[in-house]
Amino acid sequence: MMKIDRSPLPGLDRPSPVTRPDVGQLKIMGVLNVTPDSFWQGSRYDATERAISAGEEMFADGAWAVDIGGESTRPGAAEVSPDEEWDRIAPIVSALAARGRVSVDTRHPGVAEAAVQQGASIINDVSGTLHRLAARLGTGYVGMHSTAVPVRAGAQPAYGDVVAEVSAYLLGVAAAAHADGSTEVWIDPGIGFGKGTEDNLRLLRALPELCGLGIPVLLGVSRKSFLGAVTGRAVEDRLPASLAVLAPAWSAGVDVVRVHDVPQTRDTIAMLDTIWGQG
Repeated sequence: MMKIDRSPLPGLDRPSPVTRPDVGQLKIMGVLNVTPDSFWQGSRYDATERAISAGEEMFADGAWAVDIGGESTRPGAAEVSPDEEWDRIAPIVSALAARGRVSVDTRHPGVAEAAVQQGASIINDVSGTLHRLAARLGTGYVGMHSTAVPVRAGAQPAYGDVVAEVSAYLLGVAAAAHADGSTEVWIDPGIGFGKGTEDNLRLLRALPELCGLGIPVLLGVSRKSFLGAVTGRAVEDRLPASLAVLAPAWSAGVDVVRVHDVPQTRDTIAMLDTIWGQG
């Protein structure tokens, strides 16, 4: 790897306009949807061998963890039973847990517990209700904000102050998780979950405030519909917009980004680290 000269250019003595809080490297969680109806076809891995291979590739490309889900949580998605959800992900969880850190993306306690027994070490909870289970099992816990799970198609809840309401909810979830005994907790503002485009943008503008709550933040915006609302791009063409959000996330102090495109995200973070002196 080439050695980077980070000495200031002659005549440029003003401080850097961009910094990252001292919270460590921005980590990547790869998305592995073992579902037939995920919102983006490129993230669907409905065969066990393909899913395991995709997860291994994410680890090889620099993912800190791989998040495995067996039920789509996109707006309007069909619900599946916990048994069907577990049948979809069971062999993938056990295979990938031998290769790196695995997160299980579920709202069902039985699925979460079974996944932990197979080696998962993070419960990524879109319902914000599984913190007691995570504490009992001794796993990491991600508590997400959503007005309903699954989200109904076309649902647009009204917020008085979306940043204040989401922040208060997440503080409550994190406090409950810590009170239950969890020591590794992240909060997720739930971009796209029961929120309109402007709500999502307000939350992104408030990332420094959310990161200032004192709890590590996990952020998922990868290829979501609000990016299409801004850019007019279909889901398969939303990678540039997804990567653009990494800059404000990086500078705000977000701890983990949950993404479909691991190598492109890794390279973007590497450039942010190198340009602004964190690499």
